[in-house]
Amino acid sequence: MLKKYLWALAIFPAPAFSDISDEANACIDELVSRFGNVGGEVLDQEFSEAAIMVRLRDGSGVEYECIVWSGPEVADLRRVGESTDMADDGAGAMDGASAPTVSGDQVVKFNAGESGTAMSATLQPGASVRYILGANDGQFLNVDVGSHGGALDYKIFNPDGSLLLDLISSDTPYQGQLWQSGEHVVEVVNAGTQPVTFDIGIGIN
Repeated sequence: MLKKYLWALAIFPAPAFSDISDEANACIDELVSRFGNVGGEVLDQEFSEAAIMVRLRDGSGVEYECIVWSGPEVADLRRVGESTDMADDGAGAMDGASAPTVSGDQVVKFNAGESGTAMSATLQPGASVRYILGANDGQFLNVDVGSHGGALDYKIFNPDGSLLLDLISSDTPYQGQLWQSGEHVVEVVNAGTQPVTFDIGIGIN
């Protein structure tokens, strides 16, 4: 589960951002490179072992969510409500009403210039969903699944169908080097008796 730390730090132009985390600075740099010197503030950061989500608000009041892998490397930056509605309930959980129910195969695509993506979804009891992404031998795969209101498990398959990672709890993020090229599959499983809403971040570097 992601742990939230609140911030209220200005990101208007300054010679340095020594009092802001490296991950937040990476998101600020990405925001400036895409949208120009828009000013604003860092609202909060949500930490997990594999990735950090930084929430920003620019000078005009537009909010952004930025996913950062270790490095730091920005995997995804989007306006809140763009692509997926990830409404925060104030306790780190996403609003289940905005998370679509998923099952079967879902093809993962990254936006141009990005190496990762984050999504929210709901998985029905006894169901699973398979996230399919192309990756190459020698690259590193990052997967972070955060469930809300129930337990989930996930496993990762190599292109030849063998297991890269056996079934583990969604509480444990994965980061590892790939040894095959082709379509890798991250399968998320709900073995419980209730629907579970979850967030998943997937990145390649």
